[in-house]
Parts: sequence; structure tokens; C-alpha cells
Amino acid sequence: MVSQEQRRRQLAREKFLRQQQRRTSARRRARMRNSVIASVLGVIVIGSVALYTTGVLKNDDKANASSETTPSASPSASKAPDPCEKAAAGSVKKLSWKKEPAMSIDTSADYTMKLATTCGDIGIALKTAAAPHTVNSFDFLAAKGFFDHTKCHRLTTNGIYVLQCGDPTGTGSGGPGYTIPDENLKDKSLKGGVYPAGTVAMANTGQKHTGGSQFFLVYQDSQLPPSYTPFGTIDAAGLKVLKKIAAAGENTGQGDGAPNATVVIDKATVTKS
Repeated sequence: MVSQEQRRRQLAREKFLRQQQRRTSARRRARMRNSVIASVLGVIVIGSVALYTTGVLKNDDKANASSETTPSASPSASKAPDPCEKAAAGSVKKLSWKKEPAMSIDTSADYTMKLATTCGDIGIALKTAAAPHTVNSFDFLAAKGFFDHTKCHRLTTNGIYVLQCGDPTGTGSGGPGYTIPDENLKDKSLKGGVYPAGTVAMANTGQKHTGGSQFFLVYQDSQLPPSYTPFGTIDAAGLKVLKKIAAAGENTGQGDGAPNATVVIDKATVTKS
């Protein structure tokens, strides 16, 4: 006859064994899950390395990891004669500041920016209220002549469709010495992850709040993550100029390089209207 105390101990042992079995099974499932995850991550890493070595993930400036970029585009081999004029006499000013300029614009007023380029004038209505830090910075830099005689150094012609400008070094790594915060990333114009044709937005390093002086002009709807401050809209005449530049292609034949057109900003002017 099994006593009540013996029965209690037996039941306790059986309960303990069941708990141990459940824990063992759980550990086994966890090991299997981690093994699968490790395998998947291994495939991703190998794939990423392959993409990097083939140049798909390259930045504007291969030697400088902090260069301001927009995402890379797909290959294209479009080329055409240079449709632009000779640049105006003058040279790029070597200017740099340690911090963002103090707010000096009227955030309730309308401002426009005119880029007088070798390929034609590009007029831009600035989104002052939505991106005050960005517009204030451009007002400051334009007044200092920072953009004058600078080349637009990057053109993408497939996948995304943008002309990138605003680097005084022309390499993709230059800037004003300071950074400005991201703004207006929920702009109503950015629908379905698309920056529509006519948008002007800030380039950055891929990290938050790293915009400087580089910006890009969208000449055809482009699928991009909402990480680039949209701060202006290009006028109809300016879009025609951009499409002329794009039609001339870029110099790598891969859809992402320096424009074949000699795109130089002779003069940038910001005006309160």
C-alpha cells in the first residue's frame, strides 16, 4: 500500500519531470530557430558583400564614408552631347562655419531661390514654414556666395531621377562645416514613398540630422524613403532645364555618375517675396 506521503512525493517527481521535459523541448526549439536565423543572416551578409563589391551600394565619395548621398540608382548607358554653355568667370569660395546660422528669415513669408546655371535658370518656391532651418540656411549660404561657380556633381538616370548639387568640392563630400536638422519629412507631396518630379530635397549621410549644403532636384517621380527634407518645388521652366541635363546622361554609363552636361551654378539667389 502506497502511503499518502509517498503518493504526494511521486506526483511531485512526475510534475518536476514534465517541467524538465517542457524546458528541454523549448531549448531545442530555440536552438533550431536560432540556427535558421543565423543561416538567413549569413545569406543576407553574403548578399550584401556581393552587392558592395559590385558597386551597387557605393556612396558618392568612395574615400569618405561621411559624404552626403541619395540612394544609388540602376544601370543606364544614356549619353548625349553637352547641351550647356560655358561657365561664368569666377571660382568657388572656400567658406566654412562651425555652427548653423542664427534664424534670420521671416518664417511667415514666402521665399524663392533662383539657380542661374550654365544650362538655364531653375526657379524654386521654398517651403519656408515647413522647413525653416533649411530655408534659413540656404538664404544664408546664397547671400555669402557659397553656391556660386559650384558644379552639380551627380546625376542619376535610372531607378531614381535626380540631379545633386551644392558641394563646393564637387566630390560629394563637401559642405558648409555645419549640419541642420531634418524637417518636413511628412510633407503631403510625398505619397506612397515617392518624391514627385519638381521636388527639391536635402541630401545627407544616411544618418538623421546630417544635412549640410548638398541638395537634389527631382526631374521625374522617384521612389525614395522619406529621409530627405523636401524644402522646395521647381517651376516648369526649371523642370525643362533638368530634363535637358538628364537627356545628356552621366559619365559612367551605369545610371549614376557625373552629368555629361557641364552643370555649373553661376549664381544662387534667395529672395523674399
